[in-house]
Amino acid sequence: MNRKKKIIESYCLLFSDLLCIIISYVAAILLRYGKFARVQEPEIHALVCVFFLLFCTIYSFLLDWNRSFLERGIFVEFVAVLKFNLFMVLAAASVLFMLQRGAAFSRMVWGYFAVLDVFVVWLVRLFMKRILRVYLTSESNLVKIMVITKDSVMDKTMAQLKEKLDINYQIVALACVDEDRKGVVVDGVKVLADGSDVLSLARQMALDEAFINLPDMDKRYVKHIIYDLESMGVVCHYNIDIIDAGQREITVDSFAGYTVMTYSITHYDYRRMTLKRLMDIAGGLVGILITAVLTPFVALAIRIDSPGPVFFAQTRIGKNGRRFKIYKFRSMYIDAEERKKELEKANEMQGLMFKMENDPRITRVGRFIRKTSIDELPQFFNILRGDMSLVGTRPPTEDEFEQYNSHYRRRISMTPGLTGLWQISGRSDISDFDEVVRLDLEYIDNWSIGLDIKILFKTVGAVLKGRGSK
Repeated sequence: MNRKKKIIESYCLLFSDLLCIIISYVAAILLRYGKFARVQEPEIHALVCVFFLLFCTIYSFLLDWNRSFLERGIFVEFVAVLKFNLFMVLAAASVLFMLQRGAAFSRMVWGYFAVLDVFVVWLVRLFMKRILRVYLTSESNLVKIMVITKDSVMDKTMAQLKEKLDINYQIVALACVDEDRKGVVVDGVKVLADGSDVLSLARQMALDEAFINLPDMDKRYVKHIIYDLESMGVVCHYNIDIIDAGQREITVDSFAGYTVMTYSITHYDYRRMTLKRLMDIAGGLVGILITAVLTPFVALAIRIDSPGPVFFAQTRIGKNGRRFKIYKFRSMYIDAEERKKELEKANEMQGLMFKMENDPRITRVGRFIRKTSIDELPQFFNILRGDMSLVGTRPPTEDEFEQYNSHYRRRISMTPGLTGLWQISGRSDISDFDEVVRLDLEYIDNWSIGLDIKILFKTVGAVLKGRGSK
């Protein structure tokens, strides 16, 4: 997406959403009380409105929920608006609950606003979708672009551009520099120039930008075209992609004085990663408080049940191979690691992990704290330190990591988590390590703040149902 379109789209939608919230909130107040003068606890009602506006701004920029806005259909847009309002109302209710002012806010206002804002925002967004499409495709806003390429890649280039270009781009000319293809129409665009007259054509026509895809062409010729187009004030996009992009994120940047293309199969916006870390810190603090309350009771049960320390520490592999100590309540006998070698033949897991349904190394208390996931509570210290995240991939052991191939290693390209897709998908029932890897990579490839929140809610449900580790 080009920067101009992104800015226009983002700010237009933000302002329209803020306006819709104000209209819906005022309407909800009037439906409940009839007049503003009758509002009980007006300062609380005003505070909630301000919170809604702040939440909308943060949600819009940090979660970037307007991505692919113009491509989304009516139903998909409705679901997106519904999720936005659900999170907004739940967040506001949580704040009021923590402030112990929930009883001061009218429940009818909650209800009226929740219904009104969903439909008002949805309908306004459908209208905005039409307005933005008309505006961005108007003659004054269309970006006129010439495609300069070779005969061997011309069809593929045009097909990809037609599929991927933003709606405010218009391909106005096509030039084939190594063959005489004038007059040929490719994907609705006529070839108007060859290598001898491409620059003279550019000088005489309305043109904003040029896309140049000339693999294996002489660099001096390519430089000549780029320099001449630049001197005309035409923006040039030169394809220097030497590897098929696939799912990779590719950026061009400066590195130690060199101009480089940077390839990455995953790319995360720093704003969302910052929000994820803030969620981890908040969750880590809450988790540590819960751990502190339960530790005396769990510690007593562990010491009575079997000799040995209360806590278990083990070196695990974190993001991109970093080692860290993971902490748990001890659920096994102290000689568990030595006895593991004797039990290898009874491993019920295909692949690099070890799992045994009735593992004799687990103590009686250990079975209970594993089933309820209490054994994992000390990991909130790891989360607060940054070794782990609330949601992520499963942190492997050193023995497991040493046997990884390139495909397996990608699962540690993200910070490991206390929970993840592997847990809510029934981790006690998974018997194939490749399935664990598949779930971890699915999480990495589809990561979003919304997915983290969804996994956290499902994890709570799984724990309450006793579907913890066994």
